[in-house]
Amino acid sequence: MPRLLHTGQVIIDLVMAVDKLPQPGGDVLAQSARFEAGGGFNVMAAAQRNGLSVVYLGRHGTGRFGDLAREAMNAQGIRIGIADRAERDTGLCVAVTDASAERSFISYIGAEGELTAQDLASVPAEAGDYVYVSGYSLLHVGKAQALVDWVLALPGGIKVVFDPGPLVEAPDAPLMQALLPRIDVWTSNRVEALRFTGALDIGEALDRLAVHLPTEVLTVVRDGPQGCWISQRGEHRHVPGFKVEAVDSNGAGDAHAGVFVAGLAQGLSAGEAAWRANAAAAMAVTRWGPATSPGASEVDAFISTSSGD
Repeated sequence: MPRLLHTGQVIIDLVMAVDKLPQPGGDVLAQSARFEAGGGFNVMAAAQRNGLSVVYLGRHGTGRFGDLAREAMNAQGIRIGIADRAERDTGLCVAVTDASAERSFISYIGAEGELTAQDLASVPAEAGDYVYVSGYSLLHVGKAQALVDWVLALPGGIKVVFDPGPLVEAPDAPLMQALLPRIDVWTSNRVEALRFTGALDIGEALDRLAVHLPTEVLTVVRDGPQGCWISQRGEHRHVPGFKVEAVDSNGAGDAHAGVFVAGLAQGLSAGEAAWRANAAAAMAVTRWGPATSPGASEVDAFISTSSGD
């Protein structure tokens, strides 16, 4: 059975809800605050809840935050591939959501920012597996080179999923150039795709991404409430979203990515997987917190009672 091997970073989110962000030097009171597992955990939880076995192939730390991360993964049935704990603690992200449901982040990287070839060898990848690579990982000097070397050595029967995230802004960095030819599935949001390509709209971004990526790559670009665009072999298709009342957009993109990969691994077409991913993302924005992806039965029920537009 296919698995998702996630090589990104599980950190702990301190999630706070505010009416609006403070001005520089100012202060506001939050309506709520709580600790949640976040970062790569959100994609993994979404995939696991939708029927895809998941292995976390990243480091986790010693301390309060490392304990929270392991508890969260264990509760979801996510296998922790690297058994040994790092000496330093897992990192922290302050995630602030304002009244418009938009969110802002400040992150501190801990144990998850380092990874070695020996760590990656803890769980051998097998034919049919999906390996998830986050753009954040390419920014960590204690992790990036070992990760890219490992990915480039993977057999062809293993699919590589790349999520650039908000900090990988161009295709010209050496590690990014090395990784691009090995990507099988690209998943990002609209802003990330436009920034990475320098395009002015999604159609242009999809065309420019095709220049950098392999011919058979499957590209998915999320477009918020409008749904997403999928592209392969030069054919672009819009998959509509679902109308909901959003309260928190934190984690919606992660829900989309995890459910999309789960669908592909289970044999769905790209369009069918995108439709389910759109439904999961729509449900996620109606819930507070980062790891709010629904499970497979919830997605089924939502689709049966909703109409996309």
